[in-house]
Amino acid sequence: MADKKQPDEADIKASQPNTPIVDWDDSNMQSSHANVVNATSSREEVNLFFGTNETWKASETREVHVKLNNRIVLSPFAAKRLFILLGAVLKQYEKRFGQIDVVPKDTSENSERS
Repeated sequence: MADKKQPDEADIKASQPNTPIVDWDDSNMQSSHANVVNATSSREEVNLFFGTNETWKASETREVHVKLNNRIVLSPFAAKRLFILLGAVLKQYEKRFGQIDVVPKDTSENSERS
């Protein structure tokens, strides 16, 4: 019977790619809620705006009041990585819970009947 050699720690490290280990320090993290998001860009940066829709009687007015609470400024490279990451996360989400439909349903039929 041949003895199977167990890989030692040096062999394991040598076989892994040279990927840095990320230490996520959440000691100063703050959480906030947003149900509205918008984005703008220039050559040097991508701006993400997060806020909360505070319009309670939308049927009575055409105005929507959004209270902005965060602006995140990213380089175009970081924005592209976020785009890829969010796409992967949403793909997993829809696989588990079903497709997310963000296009509003046509309500013209309901208004004609009223």
